[in-house]
Amino acid sequence: METMIKILFICHGNICRSPMAEYVFHDMVQKTREGTGSGESFPQFHIASAATSTEEIGNPVHRGTRAILKSHGIDPSEKRARQMTWRDYEEYDYLIGMDQWNLLNMRRITDGDPEEKLSRLLDFTDAPGDIADPWYTGDFETTYRDVVRGCRGLLAHILGESYKS
Repeated sequence: METMIKILFICHGNICRSPMAEYVFHDMVQKTREGTGSGESFPQFHIASAATSTEEIGNPVHRGTRAILKSHGIDPSEKRARQMTWRDYEEYDYLIGMDQWNLLNMRRITDGDPEEKLSRLLDFTDAPGDIADPWYTGDFETTYRDVVRGCRGLLAHILGESYKS
């Protein structure tokens, strides 16, 4: 039986960082699976993203995130923002926020973290920390680099490999 690993990336509005992570991680998993040639032994993934707030529900991915993903051959045009719910805690194996503020709101939504499923994306790297919100900074390139680094670390963690920056 195939292993199914369910990952939910979370940020404030689900239009910048979390959909960026969702699509980058999906692309990374697909390329890694193809590159290893180990299709059957490679785990299956269900990858999604959500918001802690209700501000952007139903809205498409921010134009800055859309532009940087498209420049890397990734099309996020189908994505619409949704809010995280307490049920997501039961459904997903990993609930990954982009910053400390997201984690606080995630704990509020899930009423704690008894199974220790909540973390920040950069916690899977050699330099844990927050991923800056490009909604405020306007710097989608730095956010993209941090998301890629975090996704590499997360995939290495899941596959039981050493993180390589």
